[in-house]
Amino acid sequence: MSEAETLLRVEDLKVYFDIRPEGAMPWTKSLKLKAVDGVSFDLKAGETLGIVGESGCGKSTLARAVISMVPAESGHIVWLGKDLAGKTGDAIRPVRREIQMIFQDPLASLNPRMTIGDIISEPLWTHHPKMKKAEVKLKVEDMMRKVGLLPNLINRYPHEFSGGQCQRIGIARALILEPKLIICDEPVSALDVSIQAQVINLLQSLQDELGLSLIFIAHDLSVVKHISDRVMVLYLGNGCEIATSKDLYAHPRHPYTRLLISAVPIPDPSIELSREVELIKGELPSPLNPPSGCVFRTRCPKAQPLCAEEKPKMEEKSDGHFAACHFPD
Repeated sequence: MSEAETLLRVEDLKVYFDIRPEGAMPWTKSLKLKAVDGVSFDLKAGETLGIVGESGCGKSTLARAVISMVPAESGHIVWLGKDLAGKTGDAIRPVRREIQMIFQDPLASLNPRMTIGDIISEPLWTHHPKMKKAEVKLKVEDMMRKVGLLPNLINRYPHEFSGGQCQRIGIARALILEPKLIICDEPVSALDVSIQAQVINLLQSLQDELGLSLIFIAHDLSVVKHISDRVMVLYLGNGCEIATSKDLYAHPRHPYTRLLISAVPIPDPSIELSREVELIKGELPSPLNPPSGCVFRTRCPKAQPLCAEEKPKMEEKSDGHFAACHFPD
């Protein structure tokens, strides 16, 4: 794969937060919370990369680090050949036009005091302040049509819309600058199942129409399977497995991935009632004090002494299928 085909490359990215224990004295040494601990992946033009994992595994932090909303401790974030790690302010401003984000809670991500016309047009005024009002209005109305909103609603406020409609407003706002990459941070988790399908189909149609790349974060493995070309599994800030969607679901190599897939219900009642479901035992360890070696070993049914001594590397187990496990399935 040539560099020209790669939009984004993340190498050994680490995001740590300094946490001071509650009630601690001012001179008490802060603890390091390892939210993201050495994650690597790449993203091609027009591709959708799904990211899955339990709550607290670092999915959202990883997404925010990619667009410099949170600072990285170390590692590289290479966008179109330029390393963004450590850059802020004016240095990162041009990239913000090319990478946009859709957030989890559609209503909370919109300013309740602004009309949806102002909400969608705000990025244009920020990045293109000399654009004429008439041109801005035409762009906003055109984008509203693209996401399934009537242009005559342009002067209404977010509270007048349903959750699904608010998410369409968020999508329109993210697309108004014509970005190359959209990061979707659990964009359908707060919506009804029927509305989820509509939003997913909308994102796919917009991707085909506009040539977008997507990073799609979700808990629901069935949703990720439907929309993603490749899937990365995260656990406690570490990458466990990366493969094509088809290969990962058919032949999971990491025990954590296999257990996640086993927990997904099957819509056929006769099959669902007769199959044996493997559950992940125990609680997610604290990122303030992660296990030594493989971070999943405390809950892994295949754990052996080597797992506590040595952290497994992300290695290719078959063609294009990578897993970080000493004893892969």
